Amino acid sequence: MRVVGLRLEAGQTVPEHRNAIPLALIVTGGRLLFDDGRASGEVGAGEMLLINPGERHRYHADVATSAYLVFAGLPGVRSRTWTLRRKS
Repeated sequence: MRVVGLRLEAGQTVPEHRNAIPLALIVTGGRLLFDDGRASGEVGAGEMLLINPGERHRYHADVATSAYLVFAGLPGVRSRTWTLRRKS
């Protein structure tokens, strides 16, 4: 697992990209507008966005925003998609 801090100024955009491993994006201040090509929305302070490996996505900060990116896995290691279901 790897945790990276992210700070975006108002108006900054992270261009469309993909990650090889699952990612949890946890917003700690401000808000991020996201778009994955199928859906778009907003993630505010105290909320989390789960991104599966290989999913194209981008985000934009319309106000100063801070977040943590939690990468759950290692590049080159087969990863599983996120699920919030409990195992039976």
